[in-house]
Amino acid sequence: MNLGLVFEQGDGVLIAVFLALVLMSIITWVVIVLRGLKLWQAKRGNRQAHELIWSATDVGQAAAQARIVASPISDLTLAAVDAQQQYRRAHGQQLAAAVPLNDYLVRQIRNSMTQILRRFDGGLTALASIGATAPFIGLFGTVWGIYHALINISHSGQMSIAAVAGPIGEALVATAAGLFVAIPAVLAYNAFVRGNKTLAQDMDNFAHDLHVQLLNDKD
Repeated sequence: MNLGLVFEQGDGVLIAVFLALVLMSIITWVVIVLRGLKLWQAKRGNRQAHELIWSATDVGQAAAQARIVASPISDLTLAAVDAQQQYRRAHGQQLAAAVPLNDYLVRQIRNSMTQILRRFDGGLTALASIGATAPFIGLFGTVWGIYHALINISHSGQMSIAAVAGPIGEALVATAAGLFVAIPAVLAYNAFVRGNKTLAQDMDNFAHDLHVQLLNDKD
């Protein structure tokens, strides 16, 4: 099986199919490396920030500790503390603060969590799209290659097995290439969705505890 023959003997459509699959494969592995590294750093940072924040003696020190480590939990803590301070400054003067502190903190923490977790959705659409379409693109390349192989065989008048097996065998490579591209994309998509789900659960648990802490802070 010589892939070079595909580019030497294949027409523009078959070459375009293989180039598209190569591009999809590059995008898949770039997303896997970048998103995997970002998710790993976020979870490691969350563990460090969690220990630093809950070891603080008051809310002000907790905010200072949160600035030491860059992590989603740190960003959520700073946003929640800032919301608490804004409420106390603007209470009775702004519409946003014309609600009980409990409701105000819930709203601000929820909005902050949504913005923070949205950062980890990048690349998932690309992985899902590649995983869903790559096999069909490869199959299209195979069908197109077989069609042209049969057309060329009919023009040449050679119907031997050797004349048929070579061109069709090269065309079938497109299907294998499509699966080679799609399988890592699907596996990575499932892994990142699972990772984002566990990250959201950890953030939700921390946000609940932080909300209670800020609600009962009298300083």
